[in-house]
Amino acid sequence: MMMMKKKVCTYAIVLVALLLVEVIPKGESVTCSPVELSPCLGAITSSSPPSSTCCQKVREQRPCLCGYLKNPSLRQYVNSPGARRVASSCGVPFPTC
Repeated sequence: MMMMKKKVCTYAIVLVALLLVEVIPKGESVTCSPVELSPCLGAITSSSPPSSTCCQKVREQRPCLCGYLKNPSLRQYVNSPGARRVASSCGVPFPTC
C-alpha cells in the first residue's frame, strides 16, 4: 500500500514537472510540449489501454520523443515500461536516439 502511494506521488510530481517544462519546438507544425502527453498519464501508470486521445497525442509528439529522452528531467518517465507499452499500443515505434 505504501509503495502504491509513492508511485501515485511520483507520477503527480512528474505531471507537475511536465507542466513546468517546455521543450524547443522541433518542426513547423509540432510544438514539443510534454504537457501534450498528459492524456496518457493514466495508461502509463496503470495497465489500462491508452485512449484514442492519448494515441493521437503520442503520434503528434513522436518527433519530440528524442528530445524528451535527452532531457534528464523527463528521460526516466518517457523511457519507462508504461510509456513504452503505451507507444507500442498506439502503433508508434519507440525512438532510437
